[in-house]
Amino acid sequence: MKIVDVCAFYSPHGGGVRTYVEQKLKTGPKLGHEIVIVAPGDEDAVIERGPGARIVFVRSPRFPLDRKYWYFNEPERLHAVLDAEAPDFVEATSPWRSASLVAEWKGPAPRSLVMHADPLSAYAYRWFGSIFPRQTIDWQFSMFWEHLRRNSRMFDHVVCANGDLSRRLREGGVANTITIPMGVEPGYFSPAHRDPALRARLLEACEMPESATLLLAVGRLAPEKRWPMVIEAVNAASRNVPIGLVMLGEGREQRTILRHIAGNPHIRLLAPERNRQVFARILASADALVHGCEAETFCMVAAEARASGVPVIVPDAGGALDHAQDGAGRTYTACDPVSAAQAIREIAITRPRPSARARSMEEHFQDLFAAYAATVRTQRWAA
Repeated sequence: MKIVDVCAFYSPHGGGVRTYVEQKLKTGPKLGHEIVIVAPGDEDAVIERGPGARIVFVRSPRFPLDRKYWYFNEPERLHAVLDAEAPDFVEATSPWRSASLVAEWKGPAPRSLVMHADPLSAYAYRWFGSIFPRQTIDWQFSMFWEHLRRNSRMFDHVVCANGDLSRRLREGGVANTITIPMGVEPGYFSPAHRDPALRARLLEACEMPESATLLLAVGRLAPEKRWPMVIEAVNAASRNVPIGLVMLGEGREQRTILRHIAGNPHIRLLAPERNRQVFARILASADALVHGCEAETFCMVAAEARASGVPVIVPDAGGALDHAQDGAGRTYTACDPVSAAQAIREIAITRPRPSARARSMEEHFQDLFAAYAATVRTQRWAA
């Protein structure tokens, strides 16, 4: 098949969507498919990524709230690109305006909406959850729900990477919802990469002895990640057991997070480690991964921790929850620093080493493309 991914939030500067796109570009051709990513950018351009893989940039304005991204502003130009590509299957990988643009395209190809974002959890529930029950918030955001419901009727699939999101969408009347979990990039993550000397150096950077517990936190420094809550929980747990926390991330909330760290020598905020081999060693050398976001659609870093034999401490909602199952970590009540501190204490005291287990990204794409192929066959048979 020729699969075109209309990817509104692809950025060359990094992020989870970029990681996913890069793996799709590598894996799709191996599985016998042609992959074309259509993304907004500063200029019209085509970047070849080898046989059967390329990125087509469509000149578009920068996104005003985050200049690392762009947005499609001319439906006609996007539709012209889709016409020229003549795909067998089309994906929209953002639930916002680009989903409507793909739904409105007049081409014959079947299509899917891939939920790389959970906007209600990331924004509406986070902003108003302490004031109103979710039923009230959903009612206030009924326009977005109707947007999802309307678009879902024009897509053959609405693809979610975790069961919690699929359930909420189905209960909200979103049609054609399916769950296809993602996976980790093969060949990088393993307990074999655990390095006691590296662990000791990271604890030393936190002014902690080797006997302390080394926690790792990884992700964008953005409000929905709830890093201030994680820092509060770690500080509370540290009153009972020695803990060093190493945070790897960058983003617009850096100053806010540094204010919450408040010079605590046992918490270090470092730049992201972009070398995958080095990052795999850091992750495997931690005693646990702690995460704060209840709005993850999959939580790649928690999956990578599981593949590394590292326990996870995650909220009891969203995609991160799946990675704590079967004794692989502890969950806490989402958004609750007291509950998070208790989960951290339990991990710091017991220091479990769960068995390494992870679904590969190749398995994810095999299942995803198989669903697409079945839809294409059904459409052709019906025609």
